[in-house]
Amino acid sequence: MSIELIYEDKDLLVVNKPPGLLCVPGLSDPDNLHQRVQNYDKNARVVHRLDMATSGLVIFARHHEAQKAMGKLFEQRQIAKQYVAVVHGQIQQRHGEIASPMICDWPQRPKQKIDWLEGKKALTRYQRLKSDCKTTRLALFPVTGRTHQLRLHMLQLGHPILGDQFYHSDGSEHASARLLLHAEKLNFQHPNGKAMALLCPAAF
Repeated sequence: MSIELIYEDKDLLVVNKPPGLLCVPGLSDPDNLHQRVQNYDKNARVVHRLDMATSGLVIFARHHEAQKAMGKLFEQRQIAKQYVAVVHGQIQQRHGEIASPMICDWPQRPKQKIDWLEGKKALTRYQRLKSDCKTTRLALFPVTGRTHQLRLHMLQLGHPILGDQFYHSDGSEHASARLLLHAEKLNFQHPNGKAMALLCPAAF
């Protein structure tokens, strides 16, 4: 029930979410990141979420005004997010982007799918960090914040994230015991006006 605290002040708490933990209460598992953070500060409020399988930086507000201010930043896409991922196969290009609209795949929810007619805009930029003949390590920069955006876009690119049980090919889901996706960096302007640059390196 512990938390790894990355940053705190009177307005915000930032923690490193472990993989396999829900950000908010689920139907079958009472353990979740919000509850753990509330054990540290009972007033902690949810600002945003990560997928259960994804690890990394998650921000919580310590009061209503901070929650409102941070929510506005996310809504207006004024928070720069950087993830690190290890994907299946070798990516030759040094950088690129995927701009494919997404929509919920209702018969298979919570899975998402690409839908060029009714999907919502989704844009991901990527940069190759290193690669070998079997895998590539990427920095991922989601411009939009759709559910499973990075995971689905990597599958569409032909390079699914290792350990992804929803979006996979050629046995990539068995290549890691966990999803190799981590929210590594957040850059934003604090509600008090201070420029924030938070870093939490991936453990893989």
